[in-house]
Amino acid sequence: MAEDQGKRDSLSMSMKGCRTNNGFVQNEDILEREPDGGSSEDNPQPSTLAVDGLDVHDFKGVQPYAGMPKEVLLQFSNQARYRVPREILFWLTVASVLVLISITIAIISLSPKCLDWWQAGPMYQIYPRSFKDSDKDGNGDLKGIQDKLDYITTLNIKTVWITSFYKSSLKDFRQGVVDFRAIDPIFGTMKDFENLLAAVHDKGLKLIIDFIPNHTSEKHAWFQLSRNRTGKYTDYYIWHNCTHENGMTTPPNNWLSVYGNSSWHFDEVRKQCYFHQFLKEQPDLNFYSPDVQQEIKEIIQYWLGKGVDGFSFDAVKFLLEARHLRNEIQVNKSQNPDMVTNYLDLFHDFTTTQVGMHDILRSFRQTMDQYSREPGRYRFMGTEVSEENADRIMMYYGLPFIQEANFPFNNYLTKLDIPGNSDFNQAIMSWMENMPEGKWPNWMIGGPDHSRLTSRLGKEYVNVMNMLILTLPGTPITYYGEEIGMSNTLFSNLNESYNVNTLLSKSPMQWDNSSNAGFSEGNQTWLPTSSDYHTVNVEVQKTQLSSPLKLYQELSLLHAKELLLSRGWFCHVGSVGDDSDAVVYTREMDGIDRVFTMVLNFGQSTSIINLAEMISGIPSTVNVKLSTNSANKDSVVQTSAIKLDKGEGFILEYKTTKFLHLQTALRHRCFVSSQACYSSVLDILHSLC
Repeated sequence: MAEDQGKRDSLSMSMKGCRTNNGFVQNEDILEREPDGGSSEDNPQPSTLAVDGLDVHDFKGVQPYAGMPKEVLLQFSNQARYRVPREILFWLTVASVLVLISITIAIISLSPKCLDWWQAGPMYQIYPRSFKDSDKDGNGDLKGIQDKLDYITTLNIKTVWITSFYKSSLKDFRQGVVDFRAIDPIFGTMKDFENLLAAVHDKGLKLIIDFIPNHTSEKHAWFQLSRNRTGKYTDYYIWHNCTHENGMTTPPNNWLSVYGNSSWHFDEVRKQCYFHQFLKEQPDLNFYSPDVQQEIKEIIQYWLGKGVDGFSFDAVKFLLEARHLRNEIQVNKSQNPDMVTNYLDLFHDFTTTQVGMHDILRSFRQTMDQYSREPGRYRFMGTEVSEENADRIMMYYGLPFIQEANFPFNNYLTKLDIPGNSDFNQAIMSWMENMPEGKWPNWMIGGPDHSRLTSRLGKEYVNVMNMLILTLPGTPITYYGEEIGMSNTLFSNLNESYNVNTLLSKSPMQWDNSSNAGFSEGNQTWLPTSSDYHTVNVEVQKTQLSSPLKLYQELSLLHAKELLLSRGWFCHVGSVGDDSDAVVYTREMDGIDRVFTMVLNFGQSTSIINLAEMISGIPSTVNVKLSTNSANKDSVVQTSAIKLDKGEGFILEYKTTKFLHLQTALRHRCFVSSQACYSSVLDILHSLC
């Protein structure tokens, strides 16, 4: 009975006044209102709420309380003092979201394109046979490169570029490839390559490799099938009938090999002549064959699938030849045709840069683009285009809406071998003035096929040349050893059949002053080390504050940190009067009130440069940010008389708002690939300049 009585009391409390407190204690100051028996249905009160099955109540004067039922909550939510703030907050939230979206869209639309990895820092070109020997056989290899990646990172390098390492014959520096999908045993195994590639990526670097699609080795399986007229391989190479009697061959025309003499060679198996632009052991592929183009595409896909970040396509101007086989025109028309044997004796209008060649390169680009869709995995494409005029070179950049190479490799500076003339200014401006708008330049001072800088110009110019390429706009490219000033090597005996003149720059890397310059622990190296390795090596220069290596590291670090150098305007100031030996240019950017001015002396004697006459508004004194002579670093110089010794260079820093690229008189000498301005308030780049 007691239990039933408790239930009735609980029910009475919960229903009293039709209010349920749901476990909360109601404020004591809330007065319970009983239904007014005298109220009439004809006189309803505005605060009365009718609920099915419940009494009607008037909530006027009642304050919100914890645990109020939904009906009460809805009554209060419609009151202006609650509704208006809620609506204000809602519309403020909507407005804020719209503002944030608008700001995001504005930032994206006004932001300049970010630099890609191949633009962000120097490339380091390695001839693998000469970099580091890991197995004591006297030949550099892939494991050796992997062992030295820590050193490469100290140079602030962004991209490692390895020249040809494919399985090949010993002809022409391993460029006569036997198998494009295999590693030559001298360099290691495919597993070694995969380990190297993974290690490069672990260091935050990128890896590009050489690829020469123009020709193969005569030992390649394709050639063996072609000479036997096997199926589709019959036309993989360029065959033509020719006369061969008594050991003498009469070729189809007068075309010459790059290395001299006829570019046609009689094959005893097929009884025809095949065409070779280079050595007779390197027959040219027939790129008019769709099957050949498909084979090359699949090879590109194979290495991209391995994870390489790009290619340097070599000898691309030789990909196609004229089908009519007409004789090429002699340079000296009075010369006896039978005596025309040197490659330079002919104009090569029918064997280089033929119509359709650029279409093939664009197909390479399209293949690489298919592997560039993942964020951060863009694949780079460069082309080697030596001995071409400026107009032809610039065509390798592609068309405004049809991309080809990211850039053709610029070897203008590698040809300079006489200090003390205006060729340096001309080499720089020739590229910048002819480069299509919005394209990206690059600069190199050495390579496997060029004499080393020290041997061309002299050791006095090593620092100033490195300062030049690391402060010009674009991507600097350093051939291994140029950062320490290595020179050509001399030798007398060589077991392999090479052109000795092109071996000079391929001597082993000089790591220290131990036996074989630290390149190999073997008894003999494939090429002798240079005689100066006791003093010109990495370990020695690490300890010298004024060494070429230390300066290179400072310059590459400055290039990485400074927007002025990576993205700023380049304005060539040129020379005044007789100061043709000096190269003077500025790097500046809208929004940054600092300017770098490079003053470099490539003359053979001391020069006095009057910058005050060359640059209007320059302060009378400026700071030396970096100098090829470490003693001058952080000093102050008078701009009216800057003294530069032979091969000396300054990076000058000063504040100004009188930018040269805004001055009408110098606007035609100022260039920028992708214009960007800096906002110091937001600390961002934008394109609203």
